[in-house]
Amino acid sequence: MNTGNIITELRKQMSWSQTDLADKSGISRVMIGKYERSEASPSIEAAKKIADAFQVSLDYLVGEGLNAKFDKKTLKRLEALMLLEEDKKNVLLDLIDTYIRDFKTRQAHAS
Repeated sequence: MNTGNIITELRKQMSWSQTDLADKSGISRVMIGKYERSEASPSIEAAKKIADAFQVSLDYLVGEGLNAKFDKKTLKRLEALMLLEEDKKNVLLDLIDTYIRDFKTRQAHAS
């Protein structure tokens, strides 16, 4: 997915108009429209402002990189998790693994 499509999808998820995104990011509505139609690509500075407005990483906004699947809230949670004492971190990781395993089992049986 290209950056324009990602911007459009994020904007729709937030129920924002192009004007809303322009107001929140400081980027003109005209440029937001051009980005969404892939008529222009945002500069790094513009992309950062848009990513900040959506509270996502630049990786997420451009759909590439290690953190492309995570919003900033998820990344902060992962960072905090990694700072916990080893035993507490292991308990939480075991719990996450259990939920993931159960989800995959339900998906397999639903097919």
